[in-house]
Amino acid sequence: MRTERHGRRRTAQPSSLTPRFVVAPNAFKGSLTAEEAAGAIARGMRAALPTAHNTEIPLADGGDGTAAVLLRALGGELVSVCAQDPLGRPIQARYALVENGAAAVVEMAAASGLVLLTHEERNPLVTSTYGTGQLIADAIRRGVRKLIVGIGGSATNDGGAGALQALGARFLDSDGSELGPGGAELARLARIDTRGLVLHAGEAEIVVACDVANPLTGSEGGSAVYGPQKGAALADVQILDSALHNYAHVIREQLGLDVEHIPGTGAAGGLGAGLAALLGAEIRPGIEVVMKAVRFDEALAYAHAVVTGEGKLDAQTGYGKVVSGVVRHASERGIPVVAMVGRVDASPQQVAAMGLAQAIPISPPDMPLEQAMSQAGELLEAAARRWAESLGR
Repeated sequence: MRTERHGRRRTAQPSSLTPRFVVAPNAFKGSLTAEEAAGAIARGMRAALPTAHNTEIPLADGGDGTAAVLLRALGGELVSVCAQDPLGRPIQARYALVENGAAAVVEMAAASGLVLLTHEERNPLVTSTYGTGQLIADAIRRGVRKLIVGIGGSATNDGGAGALQALGARFLDSDGSELGPGGAELARLARIDTRGLVLHAGEAEIVVACDVANPLTGSEGGSAVYGPQKGAALADVQILDSALHNYAHVIREQLGLDVEHIPGTGAAGGLGAGLAALLGAEIRPGIEVVMKAVRFDEALAYAHAVVTGEGKLDAQTGYGKVVSGVVRHASERGIPVVAMVGRVDASPQQVAAMGLAQAIPISPPDMPLEQAMSQAGELLEAAARRWAESLGR
């Protein structure tokens, strides 16, 4: 095991006479971490307004980068574990221990994420969340009884069955044989044996942090909406949706819990549904989980404006993403929010409807995407400087 220590972030309270900003972006996917994005924005603003006070609070919504954001805010250590990738191959995956080792932050993407597969390897019929379960199991063995599980960026559609198998559950067919890996196998599920679980419902506080509200099955369910990006053809989507329907039926019949239509159970191919059913996990909007942990509202008490950002602003931004969370909390206090983004795929009316004072694309419209992504830090810093300069005009 390898660990890396991180100290807790401390935020100074600025003088009431200085311009005060909260800089709270999400990661720019494929280009910048949330911390890198916050640094670029703050540097640009300092160049134009050297007397201003910027409080940097990188954010995440339960997807990639959540563990890093919470580790920066809370302090702790990264733990490296030998785990399985979505296809069962050995990898080193990391999770964060925080709150002096009393809590853990597990990103399912670290062991079961789409980024771990080539495009040709994507196949939710067979990919498994087993590696995510291995990370949770390692935390449990260390005595952790409070877990945040971020479930964005998954390569899987197995209802969390793989993760629960790693934690000691057995998923059995009508003959009593154990199911293999992958979402398609759930079509044969007849019974779940929970006697071997290393953790049972009520023995730990588990929060599933997700950024979508899709139910487990149906036209808006995890298979239909997210299956294709994980490699599922149309026929595969139907197989996976039917398999998850059977999964929900077995849970309902055996455990007396209806997880099929709960918002968020369709995220990560149903991982939240499995953790809720067998471990008593609570499914919550990831951005709210993160904002509470980093004490975002406390920082707003000193802010004249908030600068947020992400890779793309579009119709999905208003549904559980970082920008929407920032706007919601800031608007309650009458604080304007500016978003600096890689691309704006929304009309001025849509931007206004999101509650944003301004949405600023950081790159020229004719710049190739690859170039914009490679220069994202410079572009973001320059955009922040120009915006800050405009405040003094």
